[in-house]
Amino acid sequence: MPRGEKRLVVVESPAKARTVGRFLGGNYLVKASLGHVRDLPKGKLGVEITDGFTPEYAVLKEKQSVISDLKKSSREVASVYLATDPDREGEAISWHLKEAVGWKTLPVHRVVFHEITQGAIQEAFRNPRDIDMRLVNAQQARRILDRLVGYQLSPLLWRKVQRGLSAGRVQSVAVRLVVDRERAIREFVPVEYWSIEATLAKHGQQPPQPFVAALYSIRGQKGKLRISDDSQASTIVADLEGASYRVQEVSHKEVRRRPAPPFITSTLQQEAWRKLRMPARRTMAIAQQLYEGLPLGAEGDVGLITYMRTDSTHVAASALRETQAYIRQRFGEPYTPKIPRQYTKKVKGAQEAHEAIRPTAIAREPSAVRPHLSLEQYRLYELVWSRMVASQMSDAVLDATQVDVDVPGRSGTIYLFRASGSVLRFPGFLALYREGRDEDKEEEDGAPLPELAKSDALDCLGLKPEQHFTQPPSRYTEATLIKALEERGIGRPSTYAPILATIVERSYIIRERGRLAPTALGEVVSDQLSAHFPEIMDPDFTAQMEEHLDEIARGERQWVPVLKEFYGPFSQALALAQEQMPRVRVEEPTDEVCEQCGRPMVVKTGRFGRFLSCSGFPECRNSRPLLQKTGVACPRCGGDLVQRRGKKGKGRTFYGCSNYPTCDFAVGQRPLLDPCPQCGGLLVALGRGAARCTQCAFRGPVPEREAVETGA
Repeated sequence: MPRGEKRLVVVESPAKARTVGRFLGGNYLVKASLGHVRDLPKGKLGVEITDGFTPEYAVLKEKQSVISDLKKSSREVASVYLATDPDREGEAISWHLKEAVGWKTLPVHRVVFHEITQGAIQEAFRNPRDIDMRLVNAQQARRILDRLVGYQLSPLLWRKVQRGLSAGRVQSVAVRLVVDRERAIREFVPVEYWSIEATLAKHGQQPPQPFVAALYSIRGQKGKLRISDDSQASTIVADLEGASYRVQEVSHKEVRRRPAPPFITSTLQQEAWRKLRMPARRTMAIAQQLYEGLPLGAEGDVGLITYMRTDSTHVAASALRETQAYIRQRFGEPYTPKIPRQYTKKVKGAQEAHEAIRPTAIAREPSAVRPHLSLEQYRLYELVWSRMVASQMSDAVLDATQVDVDVPGRSGTIYLFRASGSVLRFPGFLALYREGRDEDKEEEDGAPLPELAKSDALDCLGLKPEQHFTQPPSRYTEATLIKALEERGIGRPSTYAPILATIVERSYIIRERGRLAPTALGEVVSDQLSAHFPEIMDPDFTAQMEEHLDEIARGERQWVPVLKEFYGPFSQALALAQEQMPRVRVEEPTDEVCEQCGRPMVVKTGRFGRFLSCSGFPECRNSRPLLQKTGVACPRCGGDLVQRRGKKGKGRTFYGCSNYPTCDFAVGQRPLLDPCPQCGGLLVALGRGAARCTQCAFRGPVPEREAVETGA
């Protein structure tokens, strides 16, 4: 084909290249850059601070062949189209490609599409544009900021805390949030309080339909009654002995519940954790596969969802029409609102020009593509598809009832008991989808109440006083930490998953039964940085910096002045910290004993993560892997079952006896604390909500205690 008729298109990945190439046809040569081709050099700062923060970019060693191939391909084409992802990172990749390959004489165009479909791609190629240097400069500013902080704080931590440590501008703030939450839990002082519940039934009703009402207040006193101790609870119970119960008021109201908006990056990551227990990094990897395209049999490679790094809930009008038509056809007219729902994202910096994460075709039901997808791909696609369809369905309508019961005590005090319940009158979007809950969020729905009317006499079937204690805040999960970062304006869609992965990989944070806890090392590093770099560690300051980057992307600020404003105070704080930051030795104590010298073992952190080392180092150099205990005894020898990882590749997680190799018992699923209810054997988790016994044929739900602890 003559050079004048052929065009070169560059995307990031081979999968995306295959899908895009299928829609473009033979006039286009589609190549993959395999991500970034240039970056700041490793091993040195790579930024000329005194020369306007000029970055020293270099082609990555592993991308030399990519650049050579693109240069060779350029000789065969008349123009170049850069079709990298539609965000700042994608814009920067396009700019770096242009600079690295050195396209001087060929016309270079930038094309942007938020879904890999024929219509979207054709529209993008009909409307090419130049590279947007505002977006490039915003990405450059972030990259240079992170390099200035990371490459100057890390050596400081090596000298003052421990070699091999590193610090990041945004990640350090995330660690601080986890550390602050852990300390709030430790310092929490529980406060005792009591509740009194009455089990009631309408007098003379056969068979009785019992319901529970809780003591709410005392007639004539403002606010809810607080019962502080056993003595007060006993006094009230005694005062209620033999009392008559009568309905004082019954109120009914209609409650309408709106569906959640379609996913943005943060809410997808949160819901994937809540419902699928999928970590943020894994969620984004699977979402990338769904976006770039997967082979669907005779259809070929198809992009299943729109771009998955977005902070906007906006949905294209064509997609809204398609969704409404689907709902009307499958569920019927009552489930279809007369006007499509419009959602406004309230997160700072949300860009309404972007779109929410949605299926590229609503008619492509999850069941239709399931044979072509892996289990993870299917489950995430089903989540995105269901959320999008539900977001355009009618409200769920509930009939809520509140019953107030007057109870005169022996002392003449009139106690008010209250019961609440609801009945689902019309399911609306709940017919398809119910949003997941964080572990510390209470259920909103109450059990339905029997038919009652004012002045109905009630029989008291039982009065139950119960002691409670206020609970400390919960540790963060991946979902709640991402939510906290988003609410505070820390990070952006592309950064949540790397933040979480990095702070765990650096051993600043560990995962314990699905929740995030700081290590001793994480606390020390957070404290040192907070004391000497208060601005860097201030969530509000970090959020303000994100605003400045957004302003650069919108062309409202120049990137070099933003860096100057940051670097002046930072360099002064760095100089002071070099002199004033004390040296701190991190030793995390354990109850383990060195088998060689008998001294206590401590947890240390090395280049491969956390490990056990003898506290007598360097006299005793004994060390061994740090095993994560499950709290469950080995059914064969009584030793501790610990979490292990296979040796091949990254290795699969399994659970084996701590007495290995003396005892080689091992199991692939997570052991549960409760024994089998049938034989007393070892129970292991079977998915999120089910359990099986390793010794008999029992299968059933996860025991209640285990379900509460894990959020299953």
